[in-house]
Amino acid sequence: MSNLTVISLGGSIISPDSVDQEFIKLFRKIVMEYLAEDTSRKLIIVTGGGAPARIYQNACREIIANPKSDDLDWIGVAATHLNGQLIKAVFYDACFDPLVTDPTADITFTGKILTAAGWKPGFSSDNDAVILAERFGAGRIVNLSNIKKVYTADPKKDPSAKPLDHIGWNAFRSMVGDIWVPGTNVPFDPIAAKRASEIGLQVITAEGRNLGNFRKILIEGSFEGTTIGPEL
Repeated sequence: MSNLTVISLGGSIISPDSVDQEFIKLFRKIVMEYLAEDTSRKLIIVTGGGAPARIYQNACREIIANPKSDDLDWIGVAATHLNGQLIKAVFYDACFDPLVTDPTADITFTGKILTAAGWKPGFSSDNDAVILAERFGAGRIVNLSNIKKVYTADPKKDPSAKPLDHIGWNAFRSMVGDIWVPGTNVPFDPIAAKRASEIGLQVITAEGRNLGNFRKILIEGSFEGTTIGPEL
């Protein structure tokens, strides 16, 4: 497997209501220890929007009755850039290149970590993670959010929904659909899922605040989460 891993770091983990400083301190510690253990390891960290996106999108919806979907997406994109610049600054000693805001542009990757954020309307930063994984030959994406596992249905709506350890892309896509709605809360963006399924990429989705579990994922140990990938 490639020694490059892409981490899609949900904005709800970085900034659930405000910036979670303690989480980011511990996240940095685990990441730096992981990189120090093997000098060939590299990471791409792609940030989501979190509270800033939600607060500003909701404000727009309150001010005008039917805001344009693209306008809401651009607000979300701006929020991902704010979080991305924060994460880049936190990893100042391992990330030496500019924050990536267009995964298709010319990109330099000179450090151990490359940071990236949202690109444009039509999908979330999960899709940017998939594009970067394909472009740089990453073996997998680790998707950290506020969702512990993928369920057979939305557990908030269906009490009989069951958690899954593994699910194929076809089954996953049948659950999340093919349409992106700004601000939607799904385990992995439908547009990103389509692209990932087409290239046979593996995505591990797990609850981001459990940093001990995150460490196990990084070192390919036994972990709690759901692996989404080619049909088993």
